[in-house]
Amino acid sequence: MLEFNEKTNLLERTELVYPLQDVSEPNLYRNLFSYEEIPKIAFNHRHVPINMPKEIWITDTTFRDGQQSRQPYTTEQIVHLFDLLHKLSGPKGIIRQSEFFLYSKKDRDAVYKCLERGYEFPEVTSWIRASKKDFEMVKEIGLKETGILVSCSDYHIFYKMHMTRKQAIDHYLAIVKECMETGVRPRCHLEDITRADFYGFVVPFVYELMKLSEETGIPVKIRACDTMGYGVTFPGATLPRSVPGIIYGLLHHARVPSELIEWHGHNDFYRAVNNASTAWLYGASGVNCSLLGIGERTGNCPLEAMVIEYAQFRGTTDGMDTTVITEIAEYFEKEIGYHIPPMTPFVGKNFNVTRAGIHADGLLKNEEIYNIFDTEKLLNRPCRVAISNTSGLAGVAHWINAYFGLRGDKALDKRDEIVVKVKEWVDAQYDDGRVTVITDEELEEVTLKVAKNLNRTLE
Repeated sequence: MLEFNEKTNLLERTELVYPLQDVSEPNLYRNLFSYEEIPKIAFNHRHVPINMPKEIWITDTTFRDGQQSRQPYTTEQIVHLFDLLHKLSGPKGIIRQSEFFLYSKKDRDAVYKCLERGYEFPEVTSWIRASKKDFEMVKEIGLKETGILVSCSDYHIFYKMHMTRKQAIDHYLAIVKECMETGVRPRCHLEDITRADFYGFVVPFVYELMKLSEETGIPVKIRACDTMGYGVTFPGATLPRSVPGIIYGLLHHARVPSELIEWHGHNDFYRAVNNASTAWLYGASGVNCSLLGIGERTGNCPLEAMVIEYAQFRGTTDGMDTTVITEIAEYFEKEIGYHIPPMTPFVGKNFNVTRAGIHADGLLKNEEIYNIFDTEKLLNRPCRVAISNTSGLAGVAHWINAYFGLRGDKALDKRDEIVVKVKEWVDAQYDDGRVTVITDEELEEVTLKVAKNLNRTLE
């Protein structure tokens, strides 16, 4: 069948129906996933078009997936982080939703308190077991949408659920109908989609969900879950691992509109951010993330990373307050006691700190040479240098100027006597066998002492 696509201004061939392939034995893609070997990436050289939606947004799973790999947050911590998500999201609500567990009293208390805030964004949603009792609980609390687990690979259908594909579809559709009957919007989590038979199970199943949505007038959101982090973005890679192929197939063959497609990825192969960005690029409006990427195993896609990705794709932050990223990081470390690896982009202690003397010399001359963007303006994180035996005079000068806020005519040149004396002290430390970086506290004490001895002030 040919249809005219107004977005591309082209006639496009569309298959109306991909029949369910109700196989008797599971398709485990052993040629790709042998288990005794590292998974393989195969190519069929088929390419699909970039198709970024008019609107893209972020959804949050900090209080759901993010709580499955660490000590649960307290109610107060959840509410404070929810407030920060709202502040970060900005007036346009780029962080569209945040999902919660509902099983414990603590989780429900947090949901009630977050609802009391009255924010339009992020909308509070839930994740529950697929039962009518739980759907009624969602409605009673006052939530409009909930996530439902609908595992879609044969690994899950045959080995976890002990069903056939046909039985699984019938089971899932019955659950979704129950959810709709209670007046709650279903969000179907297609678990393990990057190991699923995409055209033999995923597309026929999702197409049935879209028919059900059309019949009832209730939107059904499709969350494509890269549960094991197998997704890849390389042009011409084969399904089921191809992220562009998955998003294209959901849009073009399962007929899911962009605003109902959401990508949920894990970072097992270091691809969480790239996969989420690619999902946006090829037609998913939503990407599901957690603060600092905290989640199962290697974690989810870091929400703060996708805030920066959004700005890179759109050329604007659209009102998001990116300095809140630093507030969030400080809250995790100081109040929650979570250690952020210091080299973590945007939130780590050392992400915009340089140690190399030649880099520090460049920073002293012009910060743009070695800083990724104006981190002081956009993240409230001034560019810094760490002092070691390789820092040089320029590094010491940059550290003093940044630490004491010396700018313009007050900034010290690397040949200034204060800088020279402090550098001599640093050299003496390493000549005596020191191997660690000099701390800010040590440098502050030495610098002030040197300035006092020279009858100078640092202001």
